[in-house]
Amino acid sequence: MTIAGIGEGNLTGSLAGLRVVDFSTTIAGPHCARMLADMGAEVIKIETAEGETMRSRPPMRNGCSTAFGQLNVGKKSLVLDLKSPEGIEAVRRLVGSADILVENFRPGVMRRLRLDFATLHALNPKLIYCSISGYGQTGPSAELPAYAPVIHAASGYDMAHLAYQPGRTRPDYCGIYQADVLTGVYAFGAISAALYQRTITGSGQHIDVSMLESMLSLTLNELQWSQFEVQPPPRPMYGPIETSDGFVMVAIASEKTFQGLVKVIGHPEWVNDPRFINYSDRRNNWAHLMDGVEAWSRSVTTERCLAELNKEGVPSSAYRTVAQALSDPQIAHRRALSEVEDGGGTFKVLNLPFRMSGAKVAAAKRMSTLGEHTRALLKETGQSEDQIAAFSGKPLAAATR
Repeated sequence: MTIAGIGEGNLTGSLAGLRVVDFSTTIAGPHCARMLADMGAEVIKIETAEGETMRSRPPMRNGCSTAFGQLNVGKKSLVLDLKSPEGIEAVRRLVGSADILVENFRPGVMRRLRLDFATLHALNPKLIYCSISGYGQTGPSAELPAYAPVIHAASGYDMAHLAYQPGRTRPDYCGIYQADVLTGVYAFGAISAALYQRTITGSGQHIDVSMLESMLSLTLNELQWSQFEVQPPPRPMYGPIETSDGFVMVAIASEKTFQGLVKVIGHPEWVNDPRFINYSDRRNNWAHLMDGVEAWSRSVTTERCLAELNKEGVPSSAYRTVAQALSDPQIAHRRALSEVEDGGGTFKVLNLPFRMSGAKVAAAKRMSTLGEHTRALLKETGQSEDQIAAFSGKPLAAATR
């Protein structure tokens, strides 16, 4: 995908020519490595003979998971037994030609495998080694087990979110794993910075990405409020307003949008009302302002409400399902979805949310099968045909390609 109006032509990805060894599982690490693949890097995913756990996550079609595909499309699949000396030796040989390594094991695991940064840096001083973990590689919490819902709770995010739910006293259930996706994006950014630094120093480095700190970065205002006394408004500032047939979100964050809003609801005089004249006044009287807004919005449909608000430049949206959001013409215009083929047929994945005028940014067109590239990659490391057959546990004729 490129910026609208600029053809892809023969453009390559920004990271074309780079090799990534991906040891990561589940979401955070695979999401980071998938971004690298979309940018043109060769990403080699290391898996066991059973395959990564996400391969069994629904939706499943003919044994193929689209959830796994969303996170791993564009990667090569190499099956190795990391408990065997031969498997470790194969990794060490691959690392010799790699630029980046991504792993999200609990701290200490890679060291026990003799695949830690210090060991591999000695083999390849240019290697950028990215470790993703719940709490970071060192410290009193470093070795605690962590998954996204645990990190949401540990970071204060869930309790901060609860403060915006009037009448609620129990934190919400967790179904969307923000910590995983956010941490993967931070890891991608850190790797990109390390690649630039390597062009200057010629050396790789170890990147230590913490899910806990990543989630804390979402609580920008709350982080400051936790240090100083701030009087919260009697009603949260951003929430649904009711229409005759649904709900709409309205964001009033500037004088211009406030003026547009009161014009729409038929109260232009509120621009000079002492309750709303300044931002701080509006914040302290937010409940009164929203009551006035809903007195109008309940009398119109969602479609009419949005039409009136958009006409005056007031940021607003209906509350949509993911399916409704994906059917938005804007998504089609941006070519935000790519179709991918796997053993179960085809499915769509989300492309990266940015376009570049001088580089291709797009998901691959097909998913690798488990172990599809084992034979070719092992051959590259100098393994003989007999050794490769032993690796796969299959006769030569049936060995993985």
